[in-house]
Amino acid sequence: MRRIAVTTAGGDAPGMNACLRAIVRSAIYYGLEVVGIEEGYWGLIEDKKRRMDLRSVSGIISWGGTILKTKRCEEIKTKKGIEKATRVLKRNRIDGLITIGGEGSFKGGIEIYRASRIPLVGIPASIDNDIAGTEDTIGFDTAVNTALDSIQKIRDTASSHERIFIIEVMGRERGFISLAVGLACGAEIILVPEIKYNLSKISQELEKGRKSGKKSSIIVMAEGAGASYAIAHQIRDVTGYEVRVSVIGYIQRGGSPTARSVNLANLFGHQAVKVLMRTKSAKMVGWKEGKVVVLPLGYSTKHRKEIDKNLYRLAHILAI
Repeated sequence: MRRIAVTTAGGDAPGMNACLRAIVRSAIYYGLEVVGIEEGYWGLIEDKKRRMDLRSVSGIISWGGTILKTKRCEEIKTKKGIEKATRVLKRNRIDGLITIGGEGSFKGGIEIYRASRIPLVGIPASIDNDIAGTEDTIGFDTAVNTALDSIQKIRDTASSHERIFIIEVMGRERGFISLAVGLACGAEIILVPEIKYNLSKISQELEKGRKSGKKSSIIVMAEGAGASYAIAHQIRDVTGYEVRVSVIGYIQRGGSPTARSVNLANLFGHQAVKVLMRTKSAKMVGWKEGKVVVLPLGYSTKHRKEIDKNLYRLAHILAI
């Protein structure tokens, strides 16, 4: 193996730049050339690339986003798109590919490998932490801490005005962020897409809290758990309490990565290069029980990662 390529595909996540740095420097240490594919799989199809050397990744370890940029690519889901990507890789004499991204990026990576037979390693980077095969993803810890910081500020207002606040965090299909944030901030209620809830029971719990002396309450919900403003209206109609909604939004994707996200990126990036040098197939790196593990890339697409319902129950117990 002489020349490898790396790309950041799908949604951005804090720590992607740290991972790029780790990949480039590890590859150069092992005597490999590195080509950066710009704008994800779209850039791969369009042959948008740059040479990556030591200086190209200097000073980026603490930057949010990705210096290679990223763009959604519907064409990579088609046979024609995969064929184009394969031709570009072979034309540029790429011996191995590393893709940094989420489940959708991994699905595309599997198809690229099947068509090209070029070894490929996927690195899980997603603020949603919803990738099977790894307990943690690059960017998740940063997103949680960003949301937590916002909620702590909102709680001051909730306490001052004795209000109920519904705080919507990211998570269209999965509730990993809302569960982690809700537990960390001591939220009275946590709503996730994976677990059904009853608004009448929630209203009863809020009323019970008021009777026990609580003057304000925080409800943390994933965006995919329902319509936050409609829920606020229903709770207000049942309880008569003032309810406000705050949508945290895209700030969860940005900002400097936490030490946790950076160090995970360093470990994943270095291991991905080592795996790529010895594999002839498609693999992924992940984090399990305190160490980096290596799995078939297809594992992430064949399995569904479940939230920890024990943590969900713990949050409910501690919210009394």
